Amino acid sequence: MAPQNIGQNVVIKEDVTFGENVTIGNNVIIYAGTKIGSHVLIQDNAVIGKQPTRAKNSILPDVKTLPPASIGSGSTIGTSAIIYANAEIGEDVFVADLATIRERVTVGEKTIVGRGVAIENDCSIGLKCKLETNCYITAYSTIEDYVFIAPCVVTTNDNYMARSKERYDKFKGVTIKKGGRVGANTTILPGKTIEEDAAIGAGSLVTKDVQSEDLVIGSPARTIRKVPEDQLLKNQ
Repeated sequence: MAPQNIGQNVVIKEDVTFGENVTIGNNVIIYAGTKIGSHVLIQDNAVIGKQPTRAKNSILPDVKTLPPASIGSGSTIGTSAIIYANAEIGEDVFVADLATIRERVTVGEKTIVGRGVAIENDCSIGLKCKLETNCYITAYSTIEDYVFIAPCVVTTNDNYMARSKERYDKFKGVTIKKGGRVGANTTILPGKTIEEDAAIGAGSLVTKDVQSEDLVIGSPARTIRKVPEDQLLKNQ
């Protein structure tokens, strides 16, 4: 089925499939094999299904061709957003302007990916999460359901900061479990786990795992008390 509403200068490669009532803005590029569900809105200048380009000195494996991307029904892809090949976007996901979702990423239904957010390769994002403006999700991270990540949060995965071959098999992203919340401008160091319903205050530096329902703050972040009972996910 062809898209019902389509703008100017749109490029649709071979074997792209569409559901019902798909709207495509101007200057959009959709690469081969992409699957797009029903009632999807793709705004101007979006790029969907792009194959990654590997730098000559990259340590990532050289994969020649990845499977196509898929966009679930009811989703919105904002202006100038880029969705790479082998990304799977669930139903009713909102991807805001200028966001980037890399290869081998899954995004669960009803999640919001804010303006300018970058989700690097090999990440899993759960359902009903909120990733707010300009936060950075490093490669090999796991974000479970109902997670809130405030603007300008930075996650990291390389303790060796690009020095020595020892780092090659020790990359590890962050894990934020169900209901975890991270305040604005927080930095989380590689491999750290934020347990269920834990909360991190704005501007913190997380250097160790955060236990379930703890509220931590500071640089380095330290536990100051438990999350108030009325703030726990089970009571919402």
